[in-house]
Amino acid sequence: SAPRKFFVGGNWKMNGDKKSLGELIQTLNAGKVDPNVEVVCGAPSIYLDFARSKLDPKFGVAAQNCYKVPKGAFTGEISPAMIKDCGVNWVILGHSERRHVFGESDELIGQKTAHALESGLGVIACIGEKLDEREGGITEKVVFSQTKFIADNVKDWSKVVLAYEPVWAIGTGKTASPQQAQEVHEKLREWLKSNVSEAVANSVRIIYGGSVTGGTCKELASQKDVDGFLVGGASLKPEFIEIINAKA
Repeated sequence: SAPRKFFVGGNWKMNGDKKSLGELIQTLNAGKVDPNVEVVCGAPSIYLDFARSKLDPKFGVAAQNCYKVPKGAFTGEISPAMIKDCGVNWVILGHSERRHVFGESDELIGQKTAHALESGLGVIACIGEKLDEREGGITEKVVFSQTKFIADNVKDWSKVVLAYEPVWAIGTGKTASPQQAQEVHEKLREWLKSNVSEAVANSVRIIYGGSVTGGTCKELASQKDVDGFLVGGASLKPEFIEIINAKA
């Protein structure tokens, strides 16, 4: 099977303004980045048009969320159709902050995934356990259950990137060890093999998120089943280029 193309997503979250994001974009555009890496920047929805118009076309842009229908009376929401209309081809769905700060259910995330894929967007689908779940020994149970709600809504896996983000490692400075990350990624691949297909298990990118920095990225990237990163805070800094080049 063909090697999986390394994938690095930057999740800007609710950060930046036109000035600071404009400067970041200039840095990225001028940076020397490994051409064998797919890079996608997740901009706040109000800046999707801005980011897409300023970023070099070699970089993808993602929305950080979307709703499950094309249009309607859903004040404050955006649809995949609108995202595509801005020239943007990706969306992040099921991020732990959407799940745990805003109360999105597994079922809703599944419905959003189905609609985003039907609309032709690529989906960065996030899964991951909280600290009490990790300590309670139910990491696999939690991530397999979250993955099933996503998998049940996917017809074409070529448009899906799975992001494993242990919630206890996001923004805390705690990173899962490369061994901890590899272990979960490997188990996820086994789950896909048993529950979807061997071809999908071999081809789908499973990326790691949770306090990834220039310092931690190289060893994480060397793990067999870690196919890239979803980067939070460091994606707003010039070190994002180092992270993109983790395998170079």
